[in-house]
Amino acid sequence: MDFMYSTIPEDPYRITDLSNVMTPALAIYPEIVDSNVDVTLGLLGGDPNRWRPHVKTAKLSFTMKRLADRGVRAAKCATTLELVTACEAGMNDVLLAYSVVGANASRLREIATEHPQTRISVLVETPEQAARWVGTAIGIFLDVNSGMNRTGIEQDHVREIVSLARAAGDLFRGLHYYDGHMHIADAAERQKAAWAGYDQLMSLVAACESAGAHVGEVITSGTPALLCGAQYAGFQGASFVHRVSPGTVVYNDATSLEDLPGLGYRAAAVVIAAVVSHPIPHRFTCDAGHKAVSADAGVPTCVVAGHENFTPLKPSEEHLPVDVPASADVPAIGAYLYLVPRHVCPSVNNFDHALIVEGGRVTSVEVVTARGRERAFR
Repeated sequence: MDFMYSTIPEDPYRITDLSNVMTPALAIYPEIVDSNVDVTLGLLGGDPNRWRPHVKTAKLSFTMKRLADRGVRAAKCATTLELVTACEAGMNDVLLAYSVVGANASRLREIATEHPQTRISVLVETPEQAARWVGTAIGIFLDVNSGMNRTGIEQDHVREIVSLARAAGDLFRGLHYYDGHMHIADAAERQKAAWAGYDQLMSLVAACESAGAHVGEVITSGTPALLCGAQYAGFQGASFVHRVSPGTVVYNDATSLEDLPGLGYRAAAVVIAAVVSHPIPHRFTCDAGHKAVSADAGVPTCVVAGHENFTPLKPSEEHLPVDVPASADVPAIGAYLYLVPRHVCPSVNNFDHALIVEGGRVTSVEVVTARGRERAFR
């Protein structure tokens, strides 16, 4: 899907007094977070048990607790620090959706011991990986390659998947199927492609069940496939628990708003930047380079709220040049802008702290609890 500029108003983000705000700064708007949670739960029939959000986006204990308070108690994550944060925030069922090895695997065992109140699981895709968890209470999900070709066992390797499910024994919990690559612009075509994969997934479930390996849960649907998973008939009333796993929708970003238009989602996390230079006519530079707004999704890295006709250019580490049409005014040096990242998850990870903004005021400063990783050498 080609990135399109989004029209995002500035009004919801404007802070009345920025005199004490050092830029670039991450700002999170709890009322919009709550609204995004409402939209997601509405798409899932009001059932929080159908959602296992990836907390790589939420990142803050502040936000994870907000999810838990709404009944969203199952989650998935990618790092041991995210796992610890989710456990401490009140999640009672967390999947470390990453195939951990070496000291990372040892640390996972420690966390499971430290948090017996939380059901902790891990992904595997080989018999050797499954054998590592024998004798523990750590659950096993098999990682099935949805066609993203990043990790997992290929979907058509049915015998391999069934054999591995049986080898996992009582630790086997179900199948993990991440289809985060479903960015087909046409919604009907996206649904067709996603549902074709889900049809294969249902065949895998049937094969496992026939072999005596009970599938307790099936996890699908990254953010672009959210509607596809929520509306697929085979998941309705199935013998297993089905959960979708979008995490981006908690905050949203310019890409997710393009992927899921018209549903009521809004960006709940923005980067506040200040204009620092006018290098040439019709261009300004602000202090939100790729160490603030992630560039991993490409250029432009963001949308300037209230200014869809501004064109952010390639950033450097601390600078973001922005082109302005000849017909528009160039913001003055010292002016503040509110940037909606194209990819919010790594952008949140760029900050140690987040400003919590309510009613146009900064009401607290929260630690980005799960930023980065735990200490490397143990």
